[in-house]
Amino acid sequence: MERVFKALADGTRRRILDRLFDTDSLSLGELCSGLEMSRQAVSKHLGILETAGLVVAVRRGREKRHFLNPVPIQQIGDRWIAKYARKQARAITALKGALEEGSHDAS
Repeated sequence: MERVFKALADGTRRRILDRLFDTDSLSLGELCSGLEMSRQAVSKHLGILETAGLVVAVRRGREKRHFLNPVPIQQIGDRWIAKYARKQARAITALKGALEEGSHDAS
């Protein structure tokens, strides 16, 4: 999970993931056209995303296509976001119940 957090910490890598989310797949050239940086810099970012498991590259003839793998992001959501949201939801539900109970007592 450390690699996923490191990959997501960079704004350029998040933009790459957003572009891959919006399309089925992109080549390096297609990714470069939307970013103001060299092919080498984009390749470096893609390497970090691939190492983190967020991007999968598949060769199709001479072309290499890059696909988003959303599973690591879902795992972060399940592990780090959902468990904290449950506590807040329970607290809100308890507060709602107490307020409703209090309004019945006041009648």
